[in-house]
Amino acid sequence: MSQQLINRSTDLKRLQDEGYDVEVRSGYLLIKNVPYVNFNKEIKLGTLVSVLTLAGDVTTTPNTHVVFFAGDHPCNKDGSEIVKIKSSSNRQELDRDLVVNHSFSSKPTSGGYKDYYDKMTTYVAIVSNPAQSIDPTVTATTFPVIESAEDESVFNYIDTASSRAGINVVTRRLELGKIGIVGLGGTGSYVLDLVAKTPVREIHLFDGDKFSQHNAFRSPGAPSVDELRKKPQKAVFLQEQYSRMRRHIVAHDCYVDASNVDQLRGMDFVFLCLDSGEARKLIVEKLEEFGIPFIDVGMGIYQRDGSLGGILRITSSTVEQREHLRAKGRIPFSDGDDNNDYSRNIQIADLNALNASLAVIKWKKLFRFYLDLENEHHSTYTIDGNMLTNEDRP
Repeated sequence: MSQQLINRSTDLKRLQDEGYDVEVRSGYLLIKNVPYVNFNKEIKLGTLVSVLTLAGDVTTTPNTHVVFFAGDHPCNKDGSEIVKIKSSSNRQELDRDLVVNHSFSSKPTSGGYKDYYDKMTTYVAIVSNPAQSIDPTVTATTFPVIESAEDESVFNYIDTASSRAGINVVTRRLELGKIGIVGLGGTGSYVLDLVAKTPVREIHLFDGDKFSQHNAFRSPGAPSVDELRKKPQKAVFLQEQYSRMRRHIVAHDCYVDASNVDQLRGMDFVFLCLDSGEARKLIVEKLEEFGIPFIDVGMGIYQRDGSLGGILRITSSTVEQREHLRAKGRIPFSDGDDNNDYSRNIQIADLNALNASLAVIKWKKLFRFYLDLENEHHSTYTIDGNMLTNEDRP
């Protein structure tokens, strides 16, 4: 991804062709081995770092004139700090193995830099000029060997949302091996939509149903008429849709039952988003046997006076806490009846999305992406009173 982005972006390619030590890492542009003078009037090497603004797989106009710097604060040749670019000095961990110590601000008179070549060479000159006045042989254009390395990212394009927000370190807590999503109806498809945007290595989809016209009205995205006419298998259709964004989505075109439930063995986490109580009971028992944490979601919808009401449910089960499932009957193992309006396919995409969002937020809490002060393992949202309750704390 790094070298492909450089090759496709004329400003980054120009930097590399001119001999700068260029690296793209997790939504940041790095110019390494930049000579500068420290407060002891010694020549050292530092790294300039800029947030990248991208349009797909190419750079676009930088959205900020600010850069970061890893190293001591650059100084003039007499050891005094270069104050004209000084913004702030504090240690920040932008990403794993990417720690910066300072931020600089040098806003051009035009209001912004036209591209990353313009931006980075400006800062290189400001930082390096004092060092070159002491030793004219030092330079940031070192022409390093460019290695061809296989990209480890699960995404087809760089996650610039995390780098722009400065949360790469926290995001890496979601780098799990395998996530399973069982059931790809309204709620399950929204779970996929959210999980697909995280750095989980593999996402396994389980559903034996077809993607029908009614699914289009309670799932994310906008399938075309031609796509619906093909009546694709749900797992395969969603795998193809989200493979536009990321790799390693595996479609299991089947319902999970006693004959194939062992496919869930080895998952790091599982989302259960299915209607069948019998299947849910089997899967819950097996996940407990396998020692796999999971979240089960559901909703009970009723019609009253021409309006819909009901409750959404998010129930977590971890190795540390499972007894509440049966002791308090938190997960229904029956298949319901015809009085459940949801079973009659009432279109409620917003509730599907909310149910999925609450489930994914709880999953992220379990892996310390979000702060969790209550550590609840059972939550419900009541529609008519807009009330969220948390229960089953350790």
